[in-house]
Amino acid sequence: MDKMEFSSNEPIISTHTNEYLYSWSELKSLLKVGIINSNTMTAFAGFWLALFYTGSSLSQYWHVLLVTLIGTAFVIAGGCVINNYYDRDIDQMMKRTQSRPTVTGTINIFHVLTIGIALSVIGLLVLSLASIQTALFGLLGWFSYVVLYTIWSKRKYTINTAIGSLSGAVPPLIGWSAVEPNTGAIAWVLFLLIFIWQTPHFLAIAMKKVEDYRNANVPMLPVIHGFEITKRQMLIYIICLIPIPFFLHQLGLLFIVLASILNIGWFVLAIKGFYAKDDHKWANQMFVYSLLYLTIIFFSMIIITFPSNLL
Repeated sequence: MDKMEFSSNEPIISTHTNEYLYSWSELKSLLKVGIINSNTMTAFAGFWLALFYTGSSLSQYWHVLLVTLIGTAFVIAGGCVINNYYDRDIDQMMKRTQSRPTVTGTINIFHVLTIGIALSVIGLLVLSLASIQTALFGLLGWFSYVVLYTIWSKRKYTINTAIGSLSGAVPPLIGWSAVEPNTGAIAWVLFLLIFIWQTPHFLAIAMKKVEDYRNANVPMLPVIHGFEITKRQMLIYIICLIPIPFFLHQLGLLFIVLASILNIGWFVLAIKGFYAKDDHKWANQMFVYSLLYLTIIFFSMIIITFPSNLL
């Protein structure tokens, strides 16, 4: 396939006209599969915990689970594709995004927009098969990511990270509402857990890629206020995570202990950041720890409640 040429200050327009078949690697980059996987996992966790807290069984809701996960994946994929479409001008200025199809031109830009809209609409329609409320939560997550984050705040405000965290915190509500329309306290605790988790996670990325963001003129916190202020913000958010496991006490002592150990470990690592000689190395450690943290937290929730949800 031909690749377009562009200047660093011009918006990118693909030269493709008749190409409709694209490789999986191109589509994978466009869809941001990693984001789809992580958000679908948390949607599943919300669904699974709703079964546990309502005393329901998977055998009653397996078909609802299927449409919930498929719909969630499609909505997230649609939002990611539209994000790539909108950000194609700044993506060409950052090393980590310069190989995206929207930058290289290997996917027609009109096709990108069409794919993004189609995936979003299909995802919302599939979610509506679970419930209208579930579809509305899906729309809320999509709107938060595409409109509030991508279009409105990302290029203007350092709080773009917190605003973007709204969309990432919605999937547990999607999963929960598919089982129980009354999204009570536990559902919102899950929302809060992921909302808080995302800021130190994404600020670690921002520190690692600070020069990329500076080149693209994206006002991430470490670009505007430096590493020390960023480290303080990360520490504050991690401290806010410490009481969260105690709101989920019905999951048992094992979960509380495990989650608390993870919180303390992250707190200690955050403190070490103020004495780190290599900020980029420390930021990478924070990033890796954040991924392990979320994975262990949610898999432990699922494993602990697994026997009761199958009955």
